Amino acid sequence: MAIIEKDRTKKIVIDLSGPEGNAFFLLGAANRYGKQLGFSSEKISNILSEMKAGDYDNLIKVFDREFGDYIDLEY
Repeated sequence: MAIIEKDRTKKIVIDLSGPEGNAFFLLGAANRYGKQLGFSSEKISNILSEMKAGDYDNLIKVFDREFGDYIDLEY
């Protein structure tokens, strides 16, 4: 038996062409991941407000800017 350490450098992948690409799912994910990353509630609120301030492309751009180091968005 071998013990293998989990690869912690692997990013989470969200498939935008499926149900995870829904704007409401992405808003919920931003809230959840923001909390997990230790963002303040004010910062999370600002991110969510900015995501909702425009169209879907804006929502994706803001999400990617804020969480792109940890999550890959895939079409």
